[in-house]
Amino acid sequence: MLLAHRIRLDPNNVQATYLARGAGTARFAYNWALAEWQRQYQASLVDPTASKPNEAALRRRLNAIKRTEFPWMLKVTKSAPQMAIMQLGRAFENFFAHRARFPTFRRKGRDDRFTLSNDLFRVEYKRIRIPKLGWVRMRESLRFAGRIVSACISCLAGHWFASITVDMPDGLSLPPAENQGTVGIDLGVNQLATLSTGVTVAGPKALRTLLVRLRRLSRELSRKIKGSHTVAKPG
Repeated sequence: MLLAHRIRLDPNNVQATYLARGAGTARFAYNWALAEWQRQYQASLVDPTASKPNEAALRRRLNAIKRTEFPWMLKVTKSAPQMAIMQLGRAFENFFAHRARFPTFRRKGRDDRFTLSNDLFRVEYKRIRIPKLGWVRMRESLRFAGRIVSACISCLAGHWFASITVDMPDGLSLPPAENQGTVGIDLGVNQLATLSTGVTVAGPKALRTLLVRLRRLSRELSRKIKGSHTVAKPG
């Protein structure tokens, strides 16, 4: 049974720059592979003897040229571009199996993520070790115990997260959450909510609060001289 736990990260400025670079590298590799896939497929239509594109060949091709054509890729973990191309391969498998649409190019700001294979990172309590970066703090520790499969590092609303996938034994029950009882809720006017246990929840008194503020501001205004911001009337 595969379970994923998404945990917010607390990177410093240097670490956040690396994470953004890793996401950009993965996005570039995915788009490069997609463009190359389409080019090779069109070539195979013209020349039936030409080999059709496949994910493994594209990964080997990128490894062969990245040191000379894309040397900036070497600044981040090799898993970022490699896993991106593997994800493209699965996207085409789903497309050919009629489970998904034709793959589209990834965009900055929407697809800011990269994936780490389980042999390239470690998790210890509230931190994760990322290749060529080191330890990055996490807001909480990993909840699940089992074989760690992968980790997806992504940016959402300006914050970085690590979604860690764990392979747990089948039939393993999770610890029950607290407060398993059932309670009924009745929404009302005088009270925001009344629970079946008899507990009432008061609603926000916005009007009452604003009326108090309005009276205070009115008193201050009545003391001011017309055209002045600070001087009150004498006497």
